[in-house]
Amino acid sequence: MSAVAEQKLTANGLAHHVIRWGDRPVDVVLCHGLLDIGWSFDAVARDLVAAGHGVASFDWRGHGQTEWTGAGGYYHFPDYILDLDELLPQLSDQPVHLVGHSMGGPACVMYAAARPEKLRSLALVEGLGPPELEPRDPATRLRAWLDGVAKVRGKTSKPMDSERTVLRRMRVQNPELSEELALFLASKSTKAVDGGLQWTFDPLHKTWAPRPFQADVFGKLLEAISAPTLVVAGERGFRLQDEQERMAKLEHHRFVEIPDVGHMIHWFEPHALAAELTSFFADHGP
Repeated sequence: MSAVAEQKLTANGLAHHVIRWGDRPVDVVLCHGLLDIGWSFDAVARDLVAAGHGVASFDWRGHGQTEWTGAGGYYHFPDYILDLDELLPQLSDQPVHLVGHSMGGPACVMYAAARPEKLRSLALVEGLGPPELEPRDPATRLRAWLDGVAKVRGKTSKPMDSERTVLRRMRVQNPELSEELALFLASKSTKAVDGGLQWTFDPLHKTWAPRPFQADVFGKLLEAISAPTLVVAGERGFRLQDEQERMAKLEHHRFVEIPDVGHMIHWFEPHALAAELTSFFADHGP
């Protein structure tokens, strides 16, 4: 059984919840996606430790046990990058293998483009960014953001009455989720409040961002990445029409498709994912 420790580290003014697996110096950092938590990499991390790595993960701002942005704040992608820039030196004084899943993928892309000297390698797990979603018109998008924020701030969420209710809600998106894993994730991603349980993520994460995703701008970031990059997709995952075009912008990359799994590869095929990461890291050590 791998040794596991938790701590709080301040980055960009916010206390970040950090999890470390193993006794070795950290050389792998795992970055979760939207509405997920660092603990969701537990099985992947344990396999990586068994392969000889020191592993850390953390909850992004407004997720899990990391602080919310606070009054008057919002969650813009550059905020995540600044958080990461201040967090990584506290985890390791050497370049790391950086892994991003889903929303964590674009965040890691941005960081890798800006701070190439900080990485040994980059892995994007279902993390090549979203499609260009509607509304694209800037004024319409801003109205959607303003209306969404106002709705969230004017709404009082009713607590969930039990972990079983949490489990049922989690299975709406992932019906194949096992009871064991669901209850583990539920215990780490909810908090006790009067009347039951609430999610630990800030509800503002469920609003439209004020700026639409721009594939051409994201492509420039992909082109700026010099670190060797592993792209991992699930056979039934969130696949993009321009997937090949985006990957072609990466100077040095390897593509792996894991069969018979959807978007949440680290939940449902953690051992297969860890094996691919281990092999890739071995080629880009030390």
